[in-house]
Amino acid sequence: MKIVVIGGTGLVGSQVVNNLRAHGHEAVAAAPQTGVNTLTGEGLDEVLEGAQVVIDLSNSPSFAEEDVTNFFRTSTTNLLEAEKKAGVQHHVILSIVGADGIDSGYMRAKIVQEDLVKASGSGWSIVRSTQFFEFLASIADTATVDGVVHIAPVRFQPIASADVAKFVGRTAAGTPLGATIEIAGPDTFGFDEIVRKHLATKDDPREVRADPSATYFGAELKDAELVPAGEAQLGEVSYDQWRAAQA
Repeated sequence: MKIVVIGGTGLVGSQVVNNLRAHGHEAVAAAPQTGVNTLTGEGLDEVLEGAQVVIDLSNSPSFAEEDVTNFFRTSTTNLLEAEKKAGVQHHVILSIVGADGIDSGYMRAKIVQEDLVKASGSGWSIVRSTQFFEFLASIADTATVDGVVHIAPVRFQPIASADVAKFVGRTAAGTPLGATIEIAGPDTFGFDEIVRKHLATKDDPREVRADPSATYFGAELKDAELVPAGEAQLGEVSYDQWRAAQA
């Protein structure tokens, strides 16, 4: 089966491509570096020729609300229109657990993307994931003020990008769900707890302070917003296993 992976050169996308190829699929990595631009439509008709499935893992270079909303609206519209012409049967996107609850411009833009996919009239599946282990360091950097890392003391269930890639690839290779599934890591932590632990493993001396007013993607958090709302599919890789593999 030919599966085109938009954003197929990124952290998750490159793993999805490798996994699909290992299972005998014709997986094509599509990104501006490969001549495919979903914002302008460049290269879409060519790369989608003969494809049965598209996985959209693209992301906006800017997280400002107007920019990211325009990115997902334009990119998704162009992609869905090109898929109809090519006869693509299944459109899969990676979204975010809590996107419909967190009061953030970026999250609202992801809902715009989800809604476009749901209204497309084509076969679709949405995979909502919790945050990746790989982004714990950048979360800490973004939350640092005067040398102190401010993190909301809420529940947090991060996942390894390798597990995300497996779930996304498995979903793409199956029948369109016409529904949203949620995925998360195997363990739940306090958000400040896991950031503190992660910095300690890197011998980073910054203090991590539990701060109820700390923001995430520009929004203050309620306790349940960063964990699955109901039943979720859980990854296999624990934080300690992931960290050991990095070392």
